[in-house]
Amino acid sequence: MNIAAMTYDSTETLKAFHDGQELGFPLLRDVDGQHVNAFGVPDENLGRGIPLPGIFWLAPDGRINAKFAVPGYRTRPPLTEVLAAVEAGTDA
Repeated sequence: MNIAAMTYDSTETLKAFHDGQELGFPLLRDVDGQHVNAFGVPDENLGRGIPLPGIFWLAPDGRINAKFAVPGYRTRPPLTEVLAAVEAGTDA
């Protein structure tokens, strides 16, 4: 399993955070909210291009196996639900 995180922050902000936290996974930049809108997770209260916090489980071919997104920036989807879906092989 590979992990990556995506945000709309600038490349400079992503690099500084990544280097400062010594993350073991890449941070990706979603230019103009293209992925937020394509994956169907915009926060309707904040507008296009601003995502709901979420986790995606992607197949090697790029297909979305499962999508977990929650309103508000202070919470994240429960990791127990994500791991249960992966272990069960649940499709979205």
